[in-house]
Amino acid sequence: MSDETRGRQPRIIAITNQKGGVGKTTTAINLAAGLVELGAQVLLVDLDSQGNASTWLGVSSDNRQLTTYDLLFEGATLSDVIQKSKVEGLWICPANVDLSSADMELISNEKRSFLLHDVLRQPAMDAFSFDFIFIDCPPALSLLTVNAMVACHSVLVPLQAEFFALEGLSQLILTIREVRQTANPALRIEGVVLTMCDGRNKLSQQVEMDSRKILGDLVFSTIIPRNVRVSEASSYAMSVLSYDGASKGSEAYRALAREFIARHPIARSKETA
Repeated sequence: MSDETRGRQPRIIAITNQKGGVGKTTTAINLAAGLVELGAQVLLVDLDSQGNASTWLGVSSDNRQLTTYDLLFEGATLSDVIQKSKVEGLWICPANVDLSSADMELISNEKRSFLLHDVLRQPAMDAFSFDFIFIDCPPALSLLTVNAMVACHSVLVPLQAEFFALEGLSQLILTIREVRQTANPALRIEGVVLTMCDGRNKLSQQVEMDSRKILGDLVFSTIIPRNVRVSEASSYAMSVLSYDGASKGSEAYRALAREFIARHPIARSKETA
């Protein structure tokens, strides 16, 4: 239940797919960067023990003394864990290998499904004035992923345009349905983003056509193409929008950000200012 004595709360979106290598972290970083360009304040919570989102945003291992793990299990404060990234307006709650033991620790915790929910709704969060909080989930339907689904308002699913893509989605939808029935009745699917698409490839075209036929309006109009500049950007600890703002990857993520913010307008949006 929301606390009406507090101001406007950020919208929380879990970015997840139990299959790795589908562009989950890439989408989290670059969609967040696109929203920042539109005037949003965004927090990215790295919930993956690999810490790829943290590395991508330039947080070295030496600067991860306190991480998402400490926030969940050690009582660390938000102000101690949340860091500014190199992208103005984009903040990061970093992760490291400590999270690899999280599922074992969650099993014995009575509030195991609600730890992240409670952390992200602390009154201390108000001081940051975030518009959106993205949770970059691990590539598995683990207790950490369930925590993200209980904590969030909606789930955003990157779907790689490849064979069997839709088969893997069915289990995720079943998990979302179960979480909705047991812990988060308001949870919904924000949408599906088709990633790594090659317009010249018949398989990519077929996956897009099948996805839109089966999932309808859940599939975002914007598709993310295969683009080497997106991959290069990560090695420079930059979003593709900063690395090469004229690339096809940048254009796609800007379009996705515009489509996203049209659903969830913010007062500071440069397009509505």
